[in-house]
Amino acid sequence: MRPLHLYNTLTHQKEEFIPLLAEGKAEFVGMYSCGPTAYWSPTIGNCRASWTADLIRNTLKYVCGYPVKSVMNITDVGHLTSDGDTGEDKLEKGARREGITAWEVAKRYEAEFFD
Repeated sequence: MRPLHLYNTLTHQKEEFIPLLAEGKAEFVGMYSCGPTAYWSPTIGNCRASWTADLIRNTLKYVCGYPVKSVMNITDVGHLTSDGDTGEDKLEKGARREGITAWEVAKRYEAEFFD
């Protein structure tokens, strides 16, 4: 495997990435990334997060040679309109705006995000 060095914001130093599989504790590098809150059409911010996750995953897989399994969430409920955890649920607001259920809003914009 080819070494990968990353900047550790906790220690403020560049450190070698050593996955658990290198220590015999895993068969792959596991990767979790946040996806969009599917209440409206995707934004450049949603795309940037996905591109960043793709860049990291592809670097681990194709440059470093690690087997990688990745998961991305889609937030469909509980994301409030304010960053201060106040206001109303974005999906409920979208449901009222479009005259459909919150579930239908989430499915519509999840599909648009993946398209």
